Amino acid sequence: MPGRTLLAIAFAGLLSVPAHAATIQITIDKLVYNPATVQAKVGDTVEWINKDLLAHTATARNHDWNVTIGPKKTGKVVLKKPGTVDYYCTFHPNMKAQLVIVP
Repeated sequence: MPGRTLLAIAFAGLLSVPAHAATIQITIDKLVYNPATVQAKVGDTVEWINKDLLAHTATARNHDWNVTIGPKKTGKVVLKKPGTVDYYCTFHPNMKAQLVIVP
């Protein structure tokens, strides 16, 4: 039964493959993060797309990250740990948003 053994090994290998991480896009337009609240998983990438003519940041209040995003540019961060993270723009402190990161 070598064919069945090989099939069992291949199937077991499929079960151990980790799930693919997602890329979550957040748009910055007219001094607003959209969407303002996002749920993501540890390992996901968050990509901020700045459509404004001004530079912005995505700065975590818990100091996990500080991403500077130039005008008409993008910035990214890979999420490392679960929790709810409020973030804001250091240049425009009224710009606020939240990531809810699950394991």
